[in-house]
Amino acid sequence: MEDIQHYIDSLKSGKTILYPTDTVWGIGCDATNEEACQKIMEIKKRSPENSFIILVDGWHMVERYIPEFHDVCYELGDLAEKPLTIIYPHAKNIAPCALAPDGSIGIRITTDPLCIKLIKGLRKPLISTSANFSGKPTPESFAEISEKIKESVDVIIEDRLKEQMTTPSQIIKVDTDGTFKIIRG
Repeated sequence: MEDIQHYIDSLKSGKTILYPTDTVWGIGCDATNEEACQKIMEIKKRSPENSFIILVDGWHMVERYIPEFHDVCYELGDLAEKPLTIIYPHAKNIAPCALAPDGSIGIRITTDPLCIKLIKGLRKPLISTSANFSGKPTPESFAEISEKIKESVDVIIEDRLKEQMTTPSQIIKVDTDGTFKIIRG
């Protein structure tokens, strides 16, 4: 794998990346960069009504982008046995096109060492959307990713190329009053 600083510098300059995550192969960028997020929407042929998931490196970063959320989120995160994305209301300082129409955003605290290095180096969350065209199946390996997707991103992080990646995260939507709904189990 190339020097991690090259990838961090690419993200800082607004480039898109194709990278392995703690769940599946993803397309990502700086989650605060509107232009880069728009490019990912174009790559995926994604509807503006569909929000993105962002990856963060810990609760401190969740708290920076979600001004108010219920304590049940900490409990859900602590009890999760596999990667968990929580949809929070009223996100701030995230690229507008990354948000759902109601201002919410899905956030996953990643445990993946590569993703953590990228986030820590960038000092911002990463967009993490599956490396497929909207409505198409999620690729289970790097080899299954469309050549058009590979050609469309600015940088490919060639780490774990032969590894199968088939576990999308659980998704739970939590309201500020603590009520929650399982979106994907």
